Formats: sequence, structure tokens, C-alpha cells
Amino acid sequence: MSDNKCKKFCVLSLLSASFIAFTAHAQIQLQGQFEQGALIRGAVPEGSVVKLNGEAIQVTPQGKFAFGFERDAAKEQMLEVVYPDGLTELKPMTVKAKEYKIDRVTGISKKIMKPNPAAQERAAKDAKLTRTARNTFSEQTAFMQDFIWPVTGRISGVYGSQRVYNGKPGNPHYGVDVARPTGTVVVSPADGVITLAEPDMFYSGGTLIIDHGYGINSTFLHLSKLYAKVGDEVKQGQNLAEIGATGRATGPHLDWRINWYQMRLDPVTVVPPMSEILAAEKAIKE
Repeated sequence: MSDNKCKKFCVLSLLSASFIAFTAHAQIQLQGQFEQGALIRGAVPEGSVVKLNGEAIQVTPQGKFAFGFERDAAKEQMLEVVYPDGLTELKPMTVKAKEYKIDRVTGISKKIMKPNPAAQERAAKDAKLTRTARNTFSEQTAFMQDFIWPVTGRISGVYGSQRVYNGKPGNPHYGVDVARPTGTVVVSPADGVITLAEPDMFYSGGTLIIDHGYGINSTFLHLSKLYAKVGDEVKQGQNLAEIGATGRATGPHLDWRINWYQMRLDPVTVVPPMSEILAAEKAIKE
């Protein structure tokens, strides 16, 4: 074999060996839909390093992790995994865009559009408490559980929808609303620890936040009664509170939200469709 042919053969052999080793380590397991608002859970071999668009993601000692795609997430995303032996896998992800419901409302009074200074100060303090609770990091792994609905019923509000008041866009709605009478019991969608329990916040009224671990948390708004307090460990299905119409609510309902730290995600991406749940409940009753 000539020197040139030998060199070519050797290079191809090395590339082939490298490729085989690379694909043999392609062990990224992801759970969730690649769409705006989705919570994604994943698993990699123990000791791996995971990055999303160049930013490190915290990984459990067992190789579990989670991340999300925000409401207006860019279409192209990149997940990078560095395995314990140093090999790197790049996984491009294409995020599906969603169409959000936009309602335009006119004739809103200035008083409603802009609360008085005292109310604004109170709302700012509430927001600080909420941000602090959502910044909690713990080594719980409850975020990997199969979540359940905290309450079942008619969905009256969806994630990502937005109202434009007197031509001025309001903040998008970052939860899913389930309309039920005041006093309906709310249960925990997964295990966790209570990091915030406030009976009367300016906008959200009775409010609970549960830390599920590694930055994933659930928030429940407009509650009429709280059963839990900060520091309580709760189990999936455990009674937490009662639905109400507290804060700035127009009627009794539960506003359930899921966050990855401060990134607001869509709760329906981690539970079965409500239609399936209601159909199953109906079948049981019959």
C-alpha cells in the first residue's frame, strides 16, 4: 500500500472509530414536546455535563435534569452533553411555535389600568417574595414524576393568551385556569416542599408555591384557604388548599403555573389532556 493510500486509510479508520464511539454514547433521553412553553425532562449517564445553548444545566447525581422553552422561545435550540469520558454530543432541537389567543379590550378606566401608589408598592413586595421562592434550588427529584392535575374541571384560561387594554398589551397569562366553585380542594401535582404560602397577595390573592427540585416549581393562585405552610413537605395528591376568587380574579378558579426558576412554562405540557381526565371520571361515575 502506498504512503498516500495508507495515510488516507488511517485517517478514515480514525474517523470511523471516533464516529462509532460518538454514536455509542448517544444516550440522551428526553421527555416532552419541542414546543414553546414546554417543560422538558431528561436523563444522561451519571457524571455527564449538560448545556442548553451554551449555558450549564444542573444535573442530579443520577443524571436527571430539566429545562424549558419559554413562551416566545427561538426556533433553533442546542443541547450539548459532555460524557464522563470526554466525548461530546450535540443535539439540535427545533421548537414549534404556538399561536396565542389575543383579546382586545377598550374602555378600561385609568384606576384599573394603573393602581394607586400604595397598591403598586404592595404588588412590588409580593413580586419580590414570588421571585425569591421561584429561585429556590434543592436536590429533590420530584420534578421527574408524572404530574397530575391539581384539580379537574372546565379550562377557562390558557397559557400564553394575552389581552390588549386600551391599545396597550398586558402581560401574557402564564398559567392554566380551571373553573370550579369556591372551596373545591386543590391537591399537589407532585411531591415537593412549600416555599411560599401567602393568604392575600395584591394580584394573586391566596398563593402557594411548591418546589419540586432542580428549579422546577408549581404556583397556585386565587386560593380562598391554605392548608400548608412554608417548609411543609407534601406528597403528590395531598390536599393543599381550596379554590377561591381572591386577589384580582373575576370568579372562582385555580390558576396553576409551572416555572423553571423564573421561566414561565405551560402546565398542560406535563399532564394528560383534561378531556381524557374528565372522560375517565365520567366513566367511573356511570
